[in-house]
Amino acid sequence: MTRNGASPIIRKSTISVIGTLALISASRIMSFSKVANFLSIISFLMVTSMTATGVIGYRYVTSENFKAKVMNEILGNVQGLMPDILDNALPDVTGPTIPKFKQPKI
Repeated sequence: MTRNGASPIIRKSTISVIGTLALISASRIMSFSKVANFLSIISFLMVTSMTATGVIGYRYVTSENFKAKVMNEILGNVQGLMPDILDNALPDVTGPTIPKFKQPKI
């Protein structure tokens, strides 16, 4: 009997090698899938925490309590500086007044 083409008989050693390679390949795919799932969960947690932080921060900055706190801080600092600035900026003696010009009659 003569054959042309591929042999229909596959040896046991070939099957075990192909099976081992398929198992290794499947194992790599499964481990990559686990890593990808883990990274997607971490990514989801990061996005939700950043969004929540942004919303809470925006609500705090736009609240009336924050505005009042900032205004009290600013006014407290300005009031402490005002006497020093006024003492240095205001002259003790002023010059003569500027004469008033007469308005021309129309």
